[in-house]
Amino acid sequence: MKIGILGSGLMGGKLGRNWAACGHDVTFAYSRSTSKLERLARDAGASYGSVAEAVDGADALLLSVHWSRVDDVLEQATASLGGKLVLNCCVPLDEGNSNLVIGPNDSGAEELARRRPDVRWVSCFNTIPSEAFAPVFARKGQTPAPQVFTYSDDDAAKEIAGGLIRDVGFEPLDTGGLRNGRYVEPFALATVELAYMQPGGPALTYRFEKLR
Repeated sequence: MKIGILGSGLMGGKLGRNWAACGHDVTFAYSRSTSKLERLARDAGASYGSVAEAVDGADALLLSVHWSRVDDVLEQATASLGGKLVLNCCVPLDEGNSNLVIGPNDSGAEELARRRPDVRWVSCFNTIPSEAFAPVFARKGQTPAPQVFTYSDDDAAKEIAGGLIRDVGFEPLDTGGLRNGRYVEPFALATVELAYMQPGGPALTYRFEKLR
């Protein structure tokens, strides 16, 4: 698949690198530093360019910027974003990354869908620390795989996103529609506590099982 990475920080950089290693055609975009995009592309055997270039012809996109930058990215994507599958890993946090700026009766996922109803939104990866991506990818194929909350109002888009999630070693955990972002997004703050404040290191994963 042709995948555009809109936001090439820790999340986008690591996921883009792993997707490129799986053979996908990856384009990194949106960074304060062009040299950083160039380095990411060189190290991953990928490409880099503007947001518009990453969106053009893409089969899927990853939106992975701070919430304060979302409007800027969407504006640069222009109308060509319409109809695209976009995996969203953004959590609507304030500038200090301490508090949600949307909720409890709304979610960032729903807000994005209101801003661009022409996009096929799938929220995922927003409750996984980026430090987990490399070790999970290295263990790809081992069972049971760690899970990723995945929610969308578009079942077909969710299925495609599930394939990309499995490519990097995780298993999608269907968490319903975008409305359920009201409950998943606060959980992201719980994973921050577990990953960064508790002992054991930040490479946190999870797996939910129903007892029979």
